[in-house]
Amino acid sequence: MLRRALEFCTHRGALLLALSIFVGLFVPPVARTFRFIITPTVVGLMTLVLLRVDFRAVFAYLRRPVLVLWLIAWLMLICPVLVWALVRLAGSGGPLATAVVIMATGCAATSAPAFARLVGLDPQLSLVASVLSTLVIPFTAPPLALGLLGVALPLTIGGLSARLALVVGLPLLISLAVRRIAGESRLAPYGRAIDGAAVLLVSLYGLGVMDGILAALIARPGYVLGAIALAFLGNYGLNAATTLAFLPFGQRIALATGLLSGNRNMALYLAVMPPETGFDVLIFFALCQFPLFLSPFLLKPIYLRLVARA
Repeated sequence: MLRRALEFCTHRGALLLALSIFVGLFVPPVARTFRFIITPTVVGLMTLVLLRVDFRAVFAYLRRPVLVLWLIAWLMLICPVLVWALVRLAGSGGPLATAVVIMATGCAATSAPAFARLVGLDPQLSLVASVLSTLVIPFTAPPLALGLLGVALPLTIGGLSARLALVVGLPLLISLAVRRIAGESRLAPYGRAIDGAAVLLVSLYGLGVMDGILAALIARPGYVLGAIALAFLGNYGLNAATTLAFLPFGQRIALATGLLSGNRNMALYLAVMPPETGFDVLIFFALCQFPLFLSPFLLKPIYLRLVARA
């Protein structure tokens, strides 16, 4: 019974993710309840992702240094500069302009492999990008934010290393132990159920991350709606630009890199940015969850059509 329920979650994953942020938005007590389990859900999600990852495919990507280096350089260096240049050309300024540039300095979302699997793209490449971009973010984001915006980002190597150990190292150990004890042959029939459990955990995260957003929407509707529109523009704009940049590597790789480039890990910035950063910037990072959680629902038909054609 539980297995069937989880498989149903896989089948309706895109819809469940979209519903989760709206339930969290319009039912504040629910969002407040789940706010405190965000970190455990991230650890659980990565464990489930690693149970489904084909490590041979992961290592195959790592043996393609040109692709991997270009991907990390594009995500962590070129994208922020590109967004900053577009903001300057548009003559935009203020907190939202600062926030969208900082968003572009972020690493790929921890949930990137789960989102890739939901829309029929390569989760292995997404895992590589998520882990490696998290490793390099303390070396790229602070100098870029300081040089382009004059903003000091409180990202330290020690702090990021501890977080990486928690959200990647611990799940890796757990997943390897489960694989060892259960065996690949026993896990294989439960693949879709594992994917469904991952969808549920991402949905719980979506509930918690919406805490406080309704109050902000009521207090400043114009600003919040404008910030949501900018979040969609930033996410899908990076998606499109990255897809075009990686077409020489093949359409499947280009689509996968586009999705993970748009979906940046804003939870990391929400966790480390000090309160004096300002409400206008911090609220934008939270609102970036709207295009992230709606991307499977909105983009899955497009991806399925393009992948089938490829």
